Amino acid sequence: MALYNDVGDKIRAVMAAQAHIWNHTFNFINSMSLKCAIQLGIPDIIHSHGHAMTLSDLVNALPINNNNAKIQDCIYRLMRILIHAGFFIQEEEGYLLTPTSRLLLKDEPNLSAIPFLLAMLDPIMTDPWHRLSQWFQNDGDDQPTPFTTTHAKPLYEYAGDDARFNCLFNEAMASDARIIISAINEHCKGVFEGLKSLVDVGGGSGTVAKAISNEFQELKCSVFDLPHVVEGLEGSNNLSYVGGDMFKSVPSADAILLKAILHNWSNEKCVKILKKCKEAIPSKENGGKVIIIDIVVDNQKGDDKSYETQLFMDMLMMVVASGKERSEQEWAKLFSDAGFSDYKIIPLLGLRSIIEVYP
Repeated sequence: MALYNDVGDKIRAVMAAQAHIWNHTFNFINSMSLKCAIQLGIPDIIHSHGHAMTLSDLVNALPINNNNAKIQDCIYRLMRILIHAGFFIQEEEGYLLTPTSRLLLKDEPNLSAIPFLLAMLDPIMTDPWHRLSQWFQNDGDDQPTPFTTTHAKPLYEYAGDDARFNCLFNEAMASDARIIISAINEHCKGVFEGLKSLVDVGGGSGTVAKAISNEFQELKCSVFDLPHVVEGLEGSNNLSYVGGDMFKSVPSADAILLKAILHNWSNEKCVKILKKCKEAIPSKENGGKVIIIDIVVDNQKGDDKSYETQLFMDMLMMVVASGKERSEQEWAKLFSDAGFSDYKIIPLLGLRSIIEVYP
């Protein structure tokens, strides 16, 4: 009997291990099922319905051949996995949105995660993962990232040469910025109070700077990015666009904003960027500071899901941009190496934090 139990325990352990491997092997099915639902407009259709939506009503509203019984069964199965993943709920009356799927509505552009999802799941971004082992085997000597191994040019150069992907990528960054700025306006206005001037380095089309300049009319905001990025963009009374290279110089201001910039770069390049920022601001006593919005990797809070997402982002930075996500200790070393005297972390943005860094 003891032997039978031992054998049974061994078989159960093997079966559990196989299930674990299968779950990770097929993780992409969650992502691609969600992408499919967005492309079909399912969240918006359910939202517009106004109340719980039956399967037949959903199928009839979709841009598909709704006379096909097989397709109706397939939509049921698609919804079943998305319910399991937490994107929808099902009551007796039918399907409803969850708080998560409300970020997937096209008619709420200021709080939409759709552009980010579509960009990250575009083949241009997913193909490099198939070359990751090849990149490791080549020691990364010739190509700085698997993205470059796959596409023969770095991410931002590729985006500059591919209008479709450039538009997709820029809208992804802008959609993330809109979500972040809504949280900042709600909880972190004090970070910008008292400033007279601010430069948003790498600010793209100015989504964040526009929101800040609208909220703080007395604050003079500048968006600083590569010349081809800001070319043709029009400012306003307290918002302007400046072209340049952050590795060479940064325009002077009371504060420099770096939103999701430093995680794209190696430690050495981050120190160069930070040194240029330090040259552009006044002393701490005169209100000078650098405001960083980025991930601070932390697995001490007992939130395994958030920690996993931070690890995902770290791997993404390795694969597409030669960068990394950093722990507090790693951030502190960057600040010290760049000549800053102190910093303060404000962990109020979910996966990310605001870091105020003082000269």
